[in-house]
Amino acid sequence: MSHVQKIILAIAGAFAMGFFLVGQSKQQTPQQMEAAAMIRTYAAMTEMANTKCRLAVKQHTGSQVYFPTETESDKDTYITMKWVGEEDQNFKDALCTLRLAQGGISKLVIDGKVITDKEK
Repeated sequence: MSHVQKIILAIAGAFAMGFFLVGQSKQQTPQQMEAAAMIRTYAAMTEMANTKCRLAVKQHTGSQVYFPTETESDKDTYITMKWVGEEDQNFKDALCTLRLAQGGISKLVIDGKVITDKEK
């Protein structure tokens, strides 16, 4: 066997080993797939709440809100965001709960006044 044939065989072996290692690393256990799905669900729910709740607070108060002061969630079915108004805003506090099963805002409370309550 010549040196050229040995080099070609070594390169082919390296490629085969590379494909094997990549294939093995892409296999996930059921626990890893479940954890990844939970992370995607929480991220989607947070994005939806940020969009819908900020818009609802602005519609009812006229003040734009950006980052919630507090966030509470079970990371699976609901997320609750709370904003505390500043001096230049038209509200003292706002609370917005989004439930994933409803696909939208289930409760909106601004300055202690219940605007929306679909949780009952």
